[in-house]
Amino acid sequence: MTVLPYKDQELNKKKQVAQMFDNISPKYDLLNHLLSAGIDIAWRKKAVRLLSAAQPKKMLDIATGTADFALEALSLQPDHIMGVDISEGMLEVGRKKIAERNLEDKISLRLGDSENLPFEDNTFDAVIVAFGVRNFENLEKGLAEMLRVLKKGGTVSILEFSQPQVFPIKQFYQLYSHYLLPAIGKTISKDSAAYTYLPESVAAFPYGESFLQIMQKIGYQQTSCTPLTFGISSIYMGKK
Repeated sequence: MTVLPYKDQELNKKKQVAQMFDNISPKYDLLNHLLSAGIDIAWRKKAVRLLSAAQPKKMLDIATGTADFALEALSLQPDHIMGVDISEGMLEVGRKKIAERNLEDKISLRLGDSENLPFEDNTFDAVIVAFGVRNFENLEKGLAEMLRVLKKGGTVSILEFSQPQVFPIKQFYQLYSHYLLPAIGKTISKDSAAYTYLPESVAAFPYGESFLQIMQKIGYQQTSCTPLTFGISSIYMGKK
């Protein structure tokens, strides 16, 4: 089942997701950190640490948004990070953050479709994505594109929401994500659909072993899943 942000529109998921992120981009960082109590920052740091052994020099950040993951990945000391996203509103926020830190020589952002990447085969040492694959219109096509542009022996790191299964975390998370999160998101972002879409998209998304099986089907090797914070999110890794 395809989960859409705006159920009263006839636009496809890709266009709706781009519109949604354009709408919430001015408040996205604030809400991201507020709604996760800042834990999302620790999740990104963990994902970057798991990549450290690969020592990637040329990196691609898919669904880069406001570039938080790309900025965190600079601790790996890559030569360059390219970030792509379908939302120009999010990219505009990201570019401002990069410019304020004088990091334009290290991180470049461009408008791009994750399912039709504008890069040659075997280009990047590592491909990373945080909370983005859930928004792909065609998950397998997006994962295949990531694998295509990855160099032989390169590493992919995917940080994504999953679903906690342990009592009482599972029950608390469901109450929070279905009631409190949408209310806060609507009040701050002024987009009532965006933060209703978030828990709906998480609930419909494969996680854990199910997601690893999809990665393996696409062709990823040495896949692994690292649950974070009682399984609220997970880091998936694989090799080409």
